[in-house]
This record gives sequence, structure tokens and C-alpha cells, in this order.
Amino acid sequence: MHFLYASKPGTTKKLVATFDSEQQLLAYVGWATLKKHADGTSKFEQGSALAGYQRWEPSAVPLSGEDAAQVLHNPTPSML
Repeated sequence: MHFLYASKPGTTKKLVATFDSEQQLLAYVGWATLKKHADGTSKFEQGSALAGYQRWEPSAVPLSGEDAAQVLHNPTPSML
């Protein structure tokens, strides 16, 4: 399983979605990203798992004690 974390200034990373493969995760982030800024932050599609956040980070292992069952699994644009 692959984990997608997101953050915004002044907050810690939060688990926002899980994926079966790294390719699915990267494709989803590519779709959800509306704009990339020079400072490394991004603007994301409203309704996506990344909406309201400014940064994302993939991981092949859990980075926190959050329950992966409580977030979206393999979200797709058609889920909006």
C-alpha cells in the first residue's frame, strides 16, 4: 500500500488517501494539482483529497499512527 500525506503551513502531515500502487498515487496527484508555485507549494482541485492543503508527500510506509481505513482508498477524479 502507498500512503499520500498532505500539509499546510503550521500543521503536521496528515494522511489523506491510500493507493494500491505508486503509479496510481502519482497519477492522482498529477490530476489534482492545478498549479505549482516556485516555493514548492501547490494549489489542488476542490473536492480532491488534497483540497485545502499546500504540500504533498508520498510514502511506501505509514508515517503516523493514523488509521488508513479512515481515509479514501484509490480515489479517482470520477469520485468527485
